[in-house]
Amino acid sequence: MINPGIEKLYEIFNTYPLITTDSRNCPKDSIFFALKGESFNGNRFAAAALEKGCRIAVIDERAYYKAEHQYILVDNVLDTLQKLARYHRRQFSIPVIGITGTNGKTTTKELISTVLSQKFNTHFTKGNFNNHIGVPLTLLLMNQNHEMAVIEMGANHPGEIGELSKIAEPGFGIITNIGKAHLEGFGSYEAVIDTKKELYDFIKDTGGKLFVNSSNNLLLSLSEGTERILYGDDKITLEPDRSTPFLELRYTSNHTREVVHTQITGKYNLENIQAAICIGSYFGVTDEKIIRAIEKYKPNNNRSQVVRTKTNTLILDMYNANPTSMAAAITEFQASDSAHKVAILGDMKELGEYAEKEHKTILELFERKLFSRLICIGEEFMKFSTEYPKIEFYPATEVALEQIALKPITDSYILLKGSRSMKLENLLPEL
Repeated sequence: MINPGIEKLYEIFNTYPLITTDSRNCPKDSIFFALKGESFNGNRFAAAALEKGCRIAVIDERAYYKAEHQYILVDNVLDTLQKLARYHRRQFSIPVIGITGTNGKTTTKELISTVLSQKFNTHFTKGNFNNHIGVPLTLLLMNQNHEMAVIEMGANHPGEIGELSKIAEPGFGIITNIGKAHLEGFGSYEAVIDTKKELYDFIKDTGGKLFVNSSNNLLLSLSEGTERILYGDDKITLEPDRSTPFLELRYTSNHTREVVHTQITGKYNLENIQAAICIGSYFGVTDEKIIRAIEKYKPNNNRSQVVRTKTNTLILDMYNANPTSMAAAITEFQASDSAHKVAILGDMKELGEYAEKEHKTILELFERKLFSRLICIGEEFMKFSTEYPKIEFYPATEVALEQIALKPITDSYILLKGSRSMKLENLLPEL
């Protein structure tokens, strides 16, 4: 079949409503979309995907096309996947919340979804499926049983949030914050702002509503002229309990006043919790259910995760790192009461020409007297090894692992923070 059109393709999708883009994972009767990238060409694996169980293969190179009903030839596989996802999304009249931001968007998405799930069958982005491929795949998993959807949208270049908004068509939007991240792809902080704002622009143009942090002046300014619901200055405040690494919160409303015991670390997560409370309340989730949902939520995948080993307490924040999130993590960690603090930092990636300056800024944040050991890993941090003799610098995680094994860390409170590619989790056996 050649260029059947989205309506015809959607009929096929309704018959075989399971999508795969990985020829190594081919569930029976699924549809294989042969995506292409810099180092791979899915068209080459279409036949193998069909042999392994896929019912249909969608390809965009005629050389791999066979005049059989199992093959669908289109002009562009990625574009077709995105259009199919948008067509599918338009079959639903349920509230769809789009979420983006520099830091905290995944945690906030999970908190919002946990809260909303107390009342609604809520569909939400799994993991970090938040890009030009992940968003369409997430949308295509929506079904008629779902009553709400929370769609995370990430970006590393200008215009991407606008593109994802046009696919997901959210009626509600939230930006967690806007900071310095992916500067190599964006070119400047101003370009980051413009790209994140594309969600606000879409919501404004389509008559939707925004959830906006009232304590964030930038977001308040960017959201002017759009109907918005504010959060951030009521209902929930921090309890000054330093006996635990987890946030203890005071929840106050017309109906309740209660201490909330979370499993989340880091004061910077307070505004993420406030967002979840605001959105839950807006959609009618009761205070009691909101509190229980927040207490139940436990971070995973190395995001603000607390892990206790035989000898140490670890704060794992290794999924991602940029200057904004790194500074917040260090400031929070330095304020803790632990007698033996150790910080292990990995390079921040995708900063381009800003890399040297931003890594130097991070090193200047440290009050070295507060730490038992400071360990910095990666080529960017290594540039300052002679300037900061009291900090341990290592070019790679493997080298740091060897040195920590020779000089073990025990009875300590340890922060691990760095970009995912630094693989700081490889240090855990020695911690």
